[in-house]
Order: sequence, then structure tokens, then C-alpha cells
Amino acid sequence: MNRTISVLFRAIPLAMGAVCLAFGLDILSGSHDAGHFVAGHVNIALTAICIALFTTAATIIRQLIHRYGEVWEIALPVLGYLVAIGTMIWGATVVAGGDEPKRVVAGHVMLGIGFIAACVSTVATASTKFVLIQQSAARSPGSGPPDGAYSRTVGAVLVAVPAVLAAAGLVLSATLYAHGGTPQLVAAHVLTGLSLICAALVALVASIVRQVRNEFGDAERYRWTWWVVAMGTINVVLGIGVLLASDDPNRLAPGIVLIGLGLVCFSILSKVLLLALVWRQVFALANRIPLIPVGTALACLFAAAFLFEGTERQAGLFVPAHVMVGLGAVCFTLFSIVSILEAGTSKD
Repeated sequence: MNRTISVLFRAIPLAMGAVCLAFGLDILSGSHDAGHFVAGHVNIALTAICIALFTTAATIIRQLIHRYGEVWEIALPVLGYLVAIGTMIWGATVVAGGDEPKRVVAGHVMLGIGFIAACVSTVATASTKFVLIQQSAARSPGSGPPDGAYSRTVGAVLVAVPAVLAAAGLVLSATLYAHGGTPQLVAAHVLTGLSLICAALVALVASIVRQVRNEFGDAERYRWTWWVVAMGTINVVLGIGVLLASDDPNRLAPGIVLIGLGLVCFSILSKVLLLALVWRQVFALANRIPLIPVGTALACLFAAAFLFEGTERQAGLFVPAHVMVGLGAVCFTLFSIVSILEAGTSKD
């Protein structure tokens, strides 16, 4: 990977983060109504995921261009976790600020986004040993991890982080469902979708950890891939179910956003699939896999365009139209990450 490309791939997550931040601030400046409040806060919170993805990109790229030292090994994951924790605290503060419906929805969604940012930061932490993947692949199965790999305990802790956060999100969603109020149901639907993204990220962290430690076997080559497919499919099906369940305008935002979250899962799929396809084998079309997140990003943005047009007839489309723009930015950021993975695992 040459220096110009390495700078570009690190710039994409920051650029998409800037888009989410600027778009969210612009939405908040437009009005003080509930729609602007929710859409604005959610887009700003999505910046945290882009920053966490930047730490992942920088962690891998600096290893590939041989400019990675102990300072970066600590600083990059810490940056991601700090942003994730800050987003969680901000979301909790919004929820605690009152029982207005807009605060219930926005605060819980921001909390879930913070969970995802923490999971992505864990991907960055697992990737601190990324260059050992090819060394592990060159070893015989069962011969143990290469020198410098993290211990089995550390690997288990890394995999546990997104699993615990996914479970925490689903438990919180269950409490919101139990409440039964409209804003609680809206928040519960979206938080469920966000938790499923955390669950999908378990597959990515596990794939990296097990390949670094030379524990990734043929039996699980596609097991993690199907797990991510399942998470994305559940999100999409749940979203369609919410949209078809009633004619209440309040169903529009969670239903459409759940479909968008399913597209984010399919963007994550590209990374898990790539790691599976190139492990101890050559896959001729590996450089085409980055097209998957490009396709999901375009799907989000085209959907947002139609939804913006629909807001003139249905005000309930305002929030999902704006949120889909942020989700499109996150999907495009994942194009950068999977492209870096392809460059780092290529045997050319």
C-alpha cells in the first residue's frame, strides 16, 4: 500500500464523520421540534462510529506501512473507546433530562450507537496484531500462535466485549418494550437493531482474534459469515414487520431505520467474508468485495432521497430520511476498512 492510498483510506472515515457531525448540527439548527431533535442528535452520535472506524483503519494501515509503534498501539484504541464512552454518557444524559418522547427516543438510540462505537474500538484493539494474520496463515493448523500474538485470555476478553454490549442493548430494549409507551416502543425497535449490529461485530472480532492466534479452522470459515447474514436479515425483516404492523405514522421511523441498520450489517459482512475467503487460500475476486459496502451506502442514500421527497406528504418520514444519510456515511466508511483488509491480506 503506497502512502497516498494509505492517507486516502484514513481520510474517508474522518470525512464521513465530519459529514455526520455537520449534518446533525445543521438539522438541530433548523428547528426545536421533536423530529429535528431526534434526527440531529442521532446523526451527531453516528460521528462516534466513524471515529472508531478511523482508529481501526489507522491501526491496520500504520502496520502495513511500517509506521506503527507503542504510542499508536495504545492511543488509537483509547481514542475510539473515549469517543464511545462519551457518546454513551451523552445519550444517558439526554434520557435523564426529562420524560419527553424526543428525549426517550434520541437518548436510547445514542446509547446504542455508543455501544457500536465501543465494539468497533474493540475491532481496532484486536487489529493491533493484524500483521500476524499472514504469519499465522503460513503456519500449519494446530501449531499454535506466532510470537507476539495476544494470549488466549486476552482474545476471549476481546470477543466478549461486543457480545456483552449486544446483550446489554437487548436487555435494555426488553425493558423499553415492557413499558409499552409509543416513544419507548420506537426506541426499543431501533435499540434492538443497534444491538444486532453489536452482535454482528462479534463475528468480526472473533475472526481477527482467531486468525491472529492461528485458531481459525475450515469448519468455521463461513460460520461467522452466516451469523452476520442472520443479524442483517433479522434487522430487515423486523423493519418490514414494523412497517406492516399498523398504519400508525410512528412506525415509519423505526421500521425504515431498522432496514438501514440491516444494510449496515451487510456492510460488516464484507469484512467477515473477506477474512474467511482469503484465509490459507487465494480468492481471485477478493478485490471486488469492497463493492458490497459501496452498494449498501448507495442504497441508504437513494432511499434517503425518496424519503425526503415523501416528507411533503408524510411528516413521519422526516427522521428516517435524515438518519439514512448518516447510515449511508457509516456504510461508505466500511468500504474504506474492507479495502484496507483486502490490501493487508492480499498475497500478491
